[in-house]
Amino acid sequence: MRLMVVAAGTRLPDWVNAGFEEYAGRFTRDYKLELREIALGQRAASGSPSQAIAKEGEKMLAAIPQGAYVVAMQVGGRSLSSEQLAQFLQTRARDGRDVVFCIGGPEGLAPEVDARADFRWSLSALTLPHALARVVLAEALYRAVMIIKGHPYHRA
Repeated sequence: MRLMVVAAGTRLPDWVNAGFEEYAGRFTRDYKLELREIALGQRAASGSPSQAIAKEGEKMLAAIPQGAYVVAMQVGGRSLSSEQLAQFLQTRARDGRDVVFCIGGPEGLAPEVDARADFRWSLSALTLPHALARVVLAEALYRAVMIIKGHPYHRA
């Protein structure tokens, strides 16, 4: 099963890339975690960031494979336990669809990406920086896969 993170931002600190790669590298051949970075839209020194968000949204939508199940990462989305996330992934695997997790930039996701989403998921009631959300998401997905496989990584 292919799990893809489509995330706004390309020039992130080394610790973000290392953290994401640490977890992505742990996945085995039956589950694969990929990252597609979307360049942030140009933010004008003065004015609304709406044009930048719209540009990010266009790029995100273009990066989503045809027929994929889309998850919008939103603070106001549904909260899932690790066990519930494992069940969610098992259901998606039975459907045979790629799952794409969309993480917006500093101002969040474009409304068009949110509208395309099949599900809205919240990692936390806290607002997380978009870079940190990548690492937290990668670990949460890895943990869910380990639950599916019955691996002792998850100790509930």
